[in-house]
Amino acid sequence: MNPVFAALPTTVFETMSRLARDHGAINLGQGFPDDPGPADLRERGARALVDGWNQYPPMMGLPVLRAAVAAHYAEHQGLVLDPETEVMVTSGATEALAGALLALIEPGDEVVLFAPMYDAYLPLVRRAGGVPRVVALQPPAFRLDEGALAEAFGARTKVLVLNNPLNPSATLFDRDDLALLARYCTRFDVTAICDEVWEHVVFDGARHLPLMALPGMRERTVKIGSAGKIFSLTGWKVGFVMADARLMQGLAKAHQFLTFTTPPNLQDAVAYGLAKPGAWFDAMRAGYAGSRDRLAGGLRDLGFRVLPAQATWFLNIDIAGLGHADDVAFCEALVTRHGVAAIPVSAFYPDASVRNLVRLCFAKDDATLDTALDRMSGLAGGAA
Repeated sequence: MNPVFAALPTTVFETMSRLARDHGAINLGQGFPDDPGPADLRERGARALVDGWNQYPPMMGLPVLRAAVAAHYAEHQGLVLDPETEVMVTSGATEALAGALLALIEPGDEVVLFAPMYDAYLPLVRRAGGVPRVVALQPPAFRLDEGALAEAFGARTKVLVLNNPLNPSATLFDRDDLALLARYCTRFDVTAICDEVWEHVVFDGARHLPLMALPGMRERTVKIGSAGKIFSLTGWKVGFVMADARLMQGLAKAHQFLTFTTPPNLQDAVAYGLAKPGAWFDAMRAGYAGSRDRLAGGLRDLGFRVLPAQATWFLNIDIAGLGHADDVAFCEALVTRHGVAAIPVSAFYPDASVRNLVRLCFAKDDATLDTALDRMSGLAGGAA
C-alpha cells in the first residue's frame, strides 16, 4: 500500500463512535444531527429519483444546480460567479478538497495548513506530493499570528488550506485575519483552498466573509461549500466548488477522474434548497444556536469551563482546570464509564500539542442533550 495511507491509524471519529455503540453511549463526538433533515428537500429528492433522470448527469453538475449555486452566493455573500465556467458540483466537500489538492500541487510544493484541522487535510496533501507547513493556532481565541505566518510562507509555498468557520475550534476568522492571509497569498503568489462548509452555521448575528471576496483573492481562491452542512443532510455528500475559470479547468480534470459526477436527484433537491428565502437560513441558525446555548449553559452549571462557540455544530470544554492533562484518556473514560462520547481536540493537531480541550456536538434534540448533561453531572468536581 501507499505509505501515506498504510501508516494512518483508525480515525478518532470511528474509534469514539465504535465505543459509543459498544457502551450504549450518547454520541456527541461525530458531527451529525438527530433530525433527518428538511422534509421538503427529502421529498424533492425522492420525487426526482422516481420521476427524473437517473443516468449520468453532466460531469460539472446539473445546470440547474450550478445556476442555483451562483445565485445563492450572489445573494448571501455578494459573489459574482459564472455558473458555466466557475461552478462545479462534487460528491461532497472532501472530494472537492482532494480534487483541488491533486490538481494544484506538484511534488515538493509547500502547503500551509492551520491546526486544529480536519483530519483529511494532511494525508491528502502528502498523497498529492505536497510538503505540509503547519501553523498551530492556540486556544481559546485561535487567532492568526503574523510571526507564525512569516515562518510558514516562503518561495516554495504553492497552496494555503483554510477552514473557515474553523472546526473543531468553532471560531470564525474576522476581516482582519482574512486580510492578513490575503496579503501573504498575494505576496507569495499562493492559491487558497477555502473549506467553507460551515459558512451558514454562524451565530449571534455574525456573517461569514469568504476569502474570495477580499482584494486580490478572486482569481486565486478555490471556494468549497457543502449541502450536507447547509441543510443538515450529511449523508447526501453534495459539494460545490467555485473558482476562477482558469483554475476551474484544472479542478474539473481532477474531478473527472475521481467521482466524475454526483446523483442527479440529490443535485435537483439541493438546487431547490439553495433558493430558499433568507428567513429559512435565519431559522436554521437560531435553532442550532438554541441547542448550543442549552448544552453550554448546562455544562457551565455543572462546573465546566466552556469556550465560546461562534459557528459550526460544536463547542469545546477546557479540562485543564479539572486536573486532567490527557484529553484522550478523559474521552475514553467519559464514553466507557459515563456513557457520553466526545472527541479529544489533540486529534486535530498533528503533534497533539493541545491536550486540554474536548469537543462536543450540540446538533441533537433537547432530550439527547439533557441526558448527556445528566450523565456528566459530577465530573467537573472529580475524576472522570
